[in-house]
Amino acid sequence: MGRIPTKNLNLPSHMRARKKASGKTYYYYDAGGKPRREIPLGCDYIGAIKQWAELEGDATSDIVTFKDLADRYLKEVIPTKASRTQADNIKELRWLNLFFNDPPAPLSSIRPVSIRQYMDWRGKSAKVRANREKALFSHIWNKGRQWGVTDLPNPCKGIEGFTEAGRDIYIEDEVFEAVHKVSCQPLKDALDLAYLTGQRPADTLKMQETDIDQRKLVLYVTQNKTKKKLRFEIVGELAQLIARIQNRKSAHKVHTLQLIVNEAGSPLSQGALRSRFEKARNQAAIEEPQLAGQIKAFQFRDIRAKAATDKTDSDGMLDAQKQLGHKSIKMTEHYVRNRRGDKVKPTR
Repeated sequence: MGRIPTKNLNLPSHMRARKKASGKTYYYYDAGGKPRREIPLGCDYIGAIKQWAELEGDATSDIVTFKDLADRYLKEVIPTKASRTQADNIKELRWLNLFFNDPPAPLSSIRPVSIRQYMDWRGKSAKVRANREKALFSHIWNKGRQWGVTDLPNPCKGIEGFTEAGRDIYIEDEVFEAVHKVSCQPLKDALDLAYLTGQRPADTLKMQETDIDQRKLVLYVTQNKTKKKLRFEIVGELAQLIARIQNRKSAHKVHTLQLIVNEAGSPLSQGALRSRFEKARNQAAIEEPQLAGQIKAFQFRDIRAKAATDKTDSDGMLDAQKQLGHKSIKMTEHYVRNRRGDKVKPTR
């Protein structure tokens, strides 16, 4: 079905791209036929890919090249992942297909040296992304082995990735307060909820009223990344925060289950959270010039590490581990102490 493309080789089979006079790239699904029928998929690449997967349906072809295998993975595996992971994987696949589909690489030709060549090529501009893309390639290959497409060993085995420097920033109280002070109310609610629970941004935004057991005074959380289940006692500042949020929500005509909502009562999206946070951070840097460097380095995700570090200082490492949902105390120690350093007493 459809013609064989000679450009945009990083796109899935039967997907086409055209740049319009406006400068935007629009995507189409080549449905073949005479005359040729093309179905518009829009200009958002990730959204276009999701529509492509639906249109492909159960269409199958003999898997010979890496791109054949990647297309099946794109249709069958990526849709089962969390939305953020889907978006990341789709972007990563573009780079893998760009390298392994120009010219198309048969699975039988891919060896460990091929992965090394990819890492060297991609690492010139994006070492961290190269590591993530190698991990995705490895998972795709292992799926191919499970599907009986290839019985060759995983070519990623034994190929070293690039060394990554972990993020080790600790957000001091005055930096947090500077951003909090100039934030809109929805962002203040998100900042407070993220800090009091120590959860990731996505987990903070998805918390709902139905996660609250009013009889037991408990807030239930299931983490997106690990599926770890947590129960937070609704006491102290967390109880005050939830009461404040519920009181604000009661004034809106629109009522949704999410705890973090915008001024109209609708759920606050990750994009809106990011935009509002950047705006508040820029304003805080202007109002507190002596802290501008630290404020500009502040990312919303750093709140999780701040919460854990502060909890370690007050309640101990074990409580911090439970709050973060880490499997081991060593993981928490590494996560926390790299941020602020060990707390020690002087010799005398």
